[in-house]
Amino acid sequence: MNSGVAARRLLILLSGLPLPLAQAFGASLGWLMNLFPNETRRVARRNIARCFADRPPAERRRLVRQSLVQTGRTVAETAAIWLWPLARVLPLMREVVGAELLEAGMARGRGVIVLSPHLGSWEMSGLYLSTRYGITSMYRPPKLTALDELMRQARERGGAHLVPTDAGGVRALLKALRQGGLIGILPDQDPGLEAGVFAPFFGHPANTMVLLPKLARKSGATVLFVYSERLPWGRGFRLHIRPAPPGIDDADLVQAATRLNQGVEECVRALPTQYQWGYKRYKGRPEGTPDFYARDAQDAQSD
Repeated sequence: MNSGVAARRLLILLSGLPLPLAQAFGASLGWLMNLFPNETRRVARRNIARCFADRPPAERRRLVRQSLVQTGRTVAETAAIWLWPLARVLPLMREVVGAELLEAGMARGRGVIVLSPHLGSWEMSGLYLSTRYGITSMYRPPKLTALDELMRQARERGGAHLVPTDAGGVRALLKALRQGGLIGILPDQDPGLEAGVFAPFFGHPANTMVLLPKLARKSGATVLFVYSERLPWGRGFRLHIRPAPPGIDDADLVQAATRLNQGVEECVRALPTQYQWGYKRYKGRPEGTPDFYARDAQDAQSD
């Protein structure tokens, strides 16, 4: 059995559990990730050590542990978000903070761009917003190809329109904005050196997308940040909607990218334990600078 088929079967099994039990199972996975050497733990430690260098070592270790537990919960709760009927999933969104910002943006008629970092439950954010307004977003098939159809069906069943990550997809995003619609973008992925510029993120240069400022500038759309906070004890989620920093549509793409990262950082600092610290956000590096994630003596010692 390949890993994709195994992952699909695990999701189906987890979908039979109530959300508190599924998240508890995920927390156990995260606890194990923190206990034994693995690449996700190593990357999370490196990111947290450098992004929070001013914090005591004990506090950083606690944040690593908490973030890995939350990563496990993210994986496990995906079963419910993808596979439960909408009538059962949507009530899990217990509260929306900042709904008036989104309503005002939609009322302007120039479209709204929602930026959803890998914070909390981004799957829940996308599903919830798609059922309210419809949402157009780019889609890249997962590495586990056996999950492709399941993922696509799960995201589109609430009203999302998924477009490819190419020039045609960009045109579809711009068209949706010009029609006054809502589009969603993940703002904290490395876009590749040809599609980004380096801008500070937690004090370190991170390759940052230029697609967002270009779309915002061309369309005049409202730009907002959103994330779904995972509530304790499986009680559901709280959606936070925040304004983007001024200048996120600046014609100077480095300045715009700096404002974009500032917005992501503000969201992460509000909920640091639920950020995906195990992602190699700094894998793209400015020319002449060392690999951010190169193994060193400290890694070998901790393993």
